[in-house]
Amino acid sequence: MTGFTTSFTVDQTPQQVFDAFTDVRRWWSEEIEYTGDEFEYHNEEIHRCRMRITESVPGRKVSWLVLENHFDFISDETEWVGTTITFEIGEKDGKTEAHFTHYGLVPEYECFEVCRKAWTFYVGTSLRDLVTTGEGQPNRRSVLPSEAA
Repeated sequence: MTGFTTSFTVDQTPQQVFDAFTDVRRWWSEEIEYTGDEFEYHNEEIHRCRMRITESVPGRKVSWLVLENHFDFISDETEWVGTTITFEIGEKDGKTEAHFTHYGLVPEYECFEVCRKAWTFYVGTSLRDLVTTGEGQPNRRSVLPSEAA
């Protein structure tokens, strides 16, 4: 199955990269809510989805299955439903290689260009920053007016 892939290489250990990837609130969105082996992602009204963690091998691999999805900017909200997101970690020449693939996210999808840019940022910049500096760049939690006072 084809999909979108991006990767990066760092000096940190495979376990450190795995731990950062599985701390999704620190690199993707602070508004992620977990229920057992599932989580819901939310970014304002632009994007919402529900994922199931289908595989987790510490220091090596994580896979998610997209169960539900909503984008406010496309007509076919099923584009992500049933796709799989996989994060694989390996070692090469004393460094750690991290490979992210969203299987089923293809150029024919209406969301492809926006999603490609978003994953490139979240994985290649935010997650990589979390791994290397301890600080990612996730979507921040929305503050309700009643919480700001």
